[in-house]
Amino acid sequence: MRKKIVAGNWKMNTLPAEGVELAKGVAAGKGEVCDSVNFIVCPPFTHLHSVIETLKGTAIEVGAQDCATEVKGAYTGEVAASMIAALGCKYVILGHSERRQYYGETSESLNKKMARAYENNLVPIYCVGENLEEREAGRHFEVCKQQIEEVVFNLSEEQFAKLVIAYEPVWAIGTGKTATADQAQEIHAYIREVLRSKFGAAAEECPILYGGSCKPSNAGEIFSKADVDGGLIGGAALKAEDFLGIGKAF
Repeated sequence: MRKKIVAGNWKMNTLPAEGVELAKGVAAGKGEVCDSVNFIVCPPFTHLHSVIETLKGTAIEVGAQDCATEVKGAYTGEVAASMIAALGCKYVILGHSERRQYYGETSESLNKKMARAYENNLVPIYCVGENLEEREAGRHFEVCKQQIEEVVFNLSEEQFAKLVIAYEPVWAIGTGKTATADQAQEIHAYIREVLRSKFGAAAEECPILYGGSCKPSNAGEIFSKADVDGGLIGGAALKAEDFLGIGKAF
């Protein structure tokens, strides 16, 4: 049975003290959610340590929002995968649409980041998805397939077994628009089919998360679909009540 995952991407939000309070709120309500739901929070780099300390012993995992392509060296402002692993992070988000759009991330750089993540026993949450223009042109399948083939297909079977995929309809991030549950299922099923073409039966075990304006009011319908295994949550992850409410949707 595939993991059920609700991951919160805090993006560039919360100050360190606010992040600790948010983490405390999530931990306090975790008991109200089914034990089979795996919660992950991904704060900014500045308060990864304090959030990890706050969540010790709670079964809530912590991830980083990115990592550097290089192992170490003269790369001012970068944070190495080894550094976030040393803090106690278990996950790292890679290829988020905002990183691709604003910072020019490419499959070439993401292949390097994936390698750094695996070298440090981090589980990548690898993001794929199309923008509005690509969706309206009917290219959403093509775009997702390319993003998977150029990066995920380079993984070994052992590495793939530790991967989480997040599908992000870029046109539904921060816009208030949401893919319908049927649209989510359609693209998730297609992504699993693409993964199956390379990794066979192992594709059935890979969690695929939905990442576009998911909230407590629509999570239940989206998560009810066969190939939707949870969510990569943005805005709704910044309120403990909403984040937990999405977990309860299972």
